[in-house]
Amino acid sequence: MTERTAKALETLGLPAADLHGLPDSPHAFPDGAHYRVEIPSTEGPVALAAVLEESERLDVAVTRISQGSGVFMCTDAELDELARMGAHSGVEVSLFARPNAGWSASAMARSPVGPLIAPVAHGADQLAAVMDDVFRAADHGIRSVLIEDIGVLSVFGELRRAGRLPADMQAKVSVMLPVANPAAARVVAGLGANTINLPTDLTLAEIAAIRAVVDVPLDIYVECPDNLGGFMRYHEIPELIRVAAPVYLKFGLRGTTDPYPAGSHLTMQLVAFARERVRRARLGLDLLGRSSGAHQTWRTSRPGAPGLAVPITAGIATATA
Repeated sequence: MTERTAKALETLGLPAADLHGLPDSPHAFPDGAHYRVEIPSTEGPVALAAVLEESERLDVAVTRISQGSGVFMCTDAELDELARMGAHSGVEVSLFARPNAGWSASAMARSPVGPLIAPVAHGADQLAAVMDDVFRAADHGIRSVLIEDIGVLSVFGELRRAGRLPADMQAKVSVMLPVANPAAARVVAGLGANTINLPTDLTLAEIAAIRAVVDVPLDIYVECPDNLGGFMRYHEIPELIRVAAPVYLKFGLRGTTDPYPAGSHLTMQLVAFARERVRRARLGLDLLGRSSGAHQTWRTSRPGAPGLAVPITAGIATATA
């Protein structure tokens, strides 16, 4: 890197290199906690019930679950039940706002470069369809949606600021909207992202550089499914917390196939996967507990903690027409 480039980046408030010194993050969640546990791919009320039951049995403080099939793949009754269960347990329920190019008649999404186009909202019709999912989620009391398109994120942020979406509605940026450098992180945070799911393969130094420019929580896979790399970072948990706090530790499963869109034909598999993800979280927390040093002073949030986008079930403030 030339001196001119380094000075130009520093003038913009961006690090000129990845932070290999791995500085401690100075940030925390509103309750002072440094990390939280998220269970991804929790597809529907039955899977959520399994997560809640297993988290109590194994004493895992799950504070957020996320779903990948999309709001439009849930019936009204299922959305109401998800909201009820989340509100009762104090757990954030984050549902994907779909569809996208990968689920449409896009030839490019099925080509060798498909992963580049598959996550985007393909055209104005899909942009509107994704926003339909966002509005419908809000109407049923859901207060967190997963977004994987930068245009959708910008519209979400503008509508929330204008009061056409609930002020407490949160945007969780999906791992499929790759935020792989500090400049990208600052852009998506500025567009309204409340949390950012980083690509699964960023190094600690790369994560530290992103943390240096944004203070929103970062969502990081400790174990990721095969289609997201299929690797495990359990022994990095202490350093991930130290460098990235506030961080959501996400426990996926390798050796599994993409279940989306999920449905009742996969109920037994979805429930088994949900239970095992919580068990994986228990393994990760046990490993963290065995570590020494400053790690022992780090705190985790409990369900219902400040800043969680827990659903509401009464007096729902629906979007303004």
